[in-house]
Amino acid sequence: MDLLFLYAPCVILVVSSLYLLRLFTHARHNLPPGPRPWPLIGNLLDLGAQPHRSLARLAQRHGPLMTLHLGANTTVVASSPDAARDILQRHDAAFSGRSVPDIIRACAHDSMSMAWLPTSSPQWRALRKVCSAELFASHRLDAEQSFRREKAHRLVTHVARLAHEGVAVDVGRVVFMTVLNLISGTVFSADLVDLDDGRGGPSWEFMDMMTEFATHSGVPNMSDFFPVVAPLDPQRLRRRQAKVFARLYAAFDQHIERRMRERAGGKPPKNDFLDVLLDYRAEDGQGFDRQTLWSLLADLFTAASDSSAATVEWAMAELLENPPSMAKVREEIARVIGSKTEIEESDISQLKYLQAVVKETLRLHPPAPLLLPHQAETTTEVRGYTVPKGARVLVNVWAIGRDNKVWRKPDEFMPERFLQREVDFRGRDFDLVPFGSGRRICPGMPLAVRVMHLMLASLLHRFEWTLPLDVERNGLDMAEKFGMVLTMATPLQAIATPI
Repeated sequence: MDLLFLYAPCVILVVSSLYLLRLFTHARHNLPPGPRPWPLIGNLLDLGAQPHRSLARLAQRHGPLMTLHLGANTTVVASSPDAARDILQRHDAAFSGRSVPDIIRACAHDSMSMAWLPTSSPQWRALRKVCSAELFASHRLDAEQSFRREKAHRLVTHVARLAHEGVAVDVGRVVFMTVLNLISGTVFSADLVDLDDGRGGPSWEFMDMMTEFATHSGVPNMSDFFPVVAPLDPQRLRRRQAKVFARLYAAFDQHIERRMRERAGGKPPKNDFLDVLLDYRAEDGQGFDRQTLWSLLADLFTAASDSSAATVEWAMAELLENPPSMAKVREEIARVIGSKTEIEESDISQLKYLQAVVKETLRLHPPAPLLLPHQAETTTEVRGYTVPKGARVLVNVWAIGRDNKVWRKPDEFMPERFLQREVDFRGRDFDLVPFGSGRRICPGMPLAVRVMHLMLASLLHRFEWTLPLDVERNGLDMAEKFGMVLTMATPLQAIATPI
């Protein structure tokens, strides 16, 4: 203990000196402008509980490309369509690296994960190729339309039962579970959860794992701001996330082992994505090892279910808050679908207002408000400033969606704006890039787009929706909960009335 008191001032003095030296050095390197940092902590106090909002306010003062010193890390933030284009398109290769959060290093997930591996990695290219060709390709998605329609039917049946019982629907939860089963059916040819399973049942264990994963990922981590302390894992976040990963991997491994036994026993292949992964062989004849399979499956399940469910929940909340928009989208669905009981994916192209509702929801509530963090692979000049090698680079798509230089009345829910203006959200129009762009664009976007429209349309087609009386009296809580996915702080509960 005496030694601790003796050496602590020395350590603080050394760290402070190094920090001041770094600031002085960076000042000479022509970094983009930004708020003045404090010693040691830099601009950490400027972030607050809602970093996407705090960074948007700072960008109004310091410009669309700005620098923050977050602890020991230099972070450059792009907050306008042009700045986003510079990062994601014009200098795509230079900024294609990943700044990996310490929590993702649990169980060496970062070294196997398609989301976090460097784009120069042969493993990344192999994973990306097999997913693009065998999971998210248009011909694969077209072939599985009936399967997604069956999952939408199961969702509607479950909501109808809740409506009959007079129980409010937890919109985000039921969509989340439906998407989980959609992914697990595509991968394993089996459901992972049961929508009718009560709390405490087997399905809730898997749901709890997914909730824990999202919760840990949204906690500010000292190890990310001060990498020198990362080996100590001072907040124990990496240790807790390792336990979640271990449980997830064990759940996936049961399906993998069962399939291996079936294949060894001569059973015919199911021709699902798991069979594709097990049959994969690279040019050197090597397939994916078990750890890689676990990490890929963790990426698929966490990313696809969270983002799609959050978008449908936000869309329903905005429609309930804006009755004229709700009336318009329901009138369009009734007119286009007519007497059919189920919506086909082929119907979506005719539902222009529904498409506008989804775009407006993604503008106001992008699932990943700062995208996943990029990292500068080389020192690069952008807009007359220098972004040093190793800097973390964030694209604030939330700020772009609320920019009054880009959008009229940006804080209002106005789907009509997309009927008057053609904007694509698939990475070409940088006014709206909720899925990113360039080589790091979300690979699951083609599936997510189909799922979001189908689930939302199915819920609106079969039910009228109202808020519980106490929510009507007190107002709907539209507050956000920041994390890797931007969710509603208070889950949406709504009353469904069958039509």
